[in-house]
Amino acid sequence: MAIFTEPSIIWDNHACLPLRPDDERFLPQLQRFHENGATVVSVNVGYGEQSVEPHMRMLAHFRRWLAARPDDYVIVHTVDDVERASASGRLGVTFDIEGANAIDDQISLIQAYYDLGVRWMLMAYNLNNRVGGGCLDQDSGLTAFGREAVAEMNRVGMVPCCSHTGKRTVLDVIATSSTPAIFSHSNPRALWDHPRNIDDEMIVACAKRGGVIGINGVGAFLGPNDARSTTVARHIDYVAQLAGVDHVALGLDYVFDQDELKAAFQATPGLFGNDAQQFPNGCDFVKPEQLREIAGELAALGYSGDDVRKIFGLNWMRIARTVWK
Repeated sequence: MAIFTEPSIIWDNHACLPLRPDDERFLPQLQRFHENGATVVSVNVGYGEQSVEPHMRMLAHFRRWLAARPDDYVIVHTVDDVERASASGRLGVTFDIEGANAIDDQISLIQAYYDLGVRWMLMAYNLNNRVGGGCLDQDSGLTAFGREAVAEMNRVGMVPCCSHTGKRTVLDVIATSSTPAIFSHSNPRALWDHPRNIDDEMIVACAKRGGVIGINGVGAFLGPNDARSTTVARHIDYVAQLAGVDHVALGLDYVFDQDELKAAFQATPGLFGNDAQQFPNGCDFVKPEQLREIAGELAALGYSGDDVRKIFGLNWMRIARTVWK
């Protein structure tokens, strides 16, 4: 498609490199995104129950490695950086955090993370925390501390993300936030009934406030361990038909190191619910190499080039222009 042969913003809003600050072996694989047309990728720096220190260690590790390779990468802080990466043929890299345990009880850490390139943060990662409820827990909604956190994210320009988050907290965040909230990597539950997926009410609420739903490529969340490009396209199409093409994008959640995922399932099975038992050896993931195929599947469904450009990057660009500071 033309988006791969003409200047375009192609943005995958979530990828998972190994969270080991002494290991660079997988980092060169980021080029797989660039080789397959991506302009920007958001890299996870921590998740779940991890505390402040591991997040800061990973940020320092990733930033140092990327800064040492200025011919290949741009560390993204602004929309101009995204455009600079695209114009220069380099891969833009921004960062994300999966769960507000990263700030512990210290609201001021939100600014610190933002200054280091973190552009979105989850409210919760499957289980409840100080901010609110997880999608695999007894969700009682956004807490008073959570409301402070959302207000601070709005102030500094960090995007509130509701993936992995319980429904009551999701709706609270969307209603509370003065800027659009997103689902960085969540799929419609109407197509695959999994507790990590989101229902129509959440999708529509997010879209009505200007947000975007990023479709992930996790086989367990797409179907019965289904990582086919045609299935990703079906999930994109469902959200586009329900909420509009301006409110769906990509957050593939590709895991580079399956051994690390297996180890996490074994070490903290309660964090992952039934998936830890159902997929003890990990599950299938949509790969960066499938980006062109997904675009082709959308074209086959009747999506125009302009619509595919929105889905593949311009919708995330709109969020960045609206929220980042």
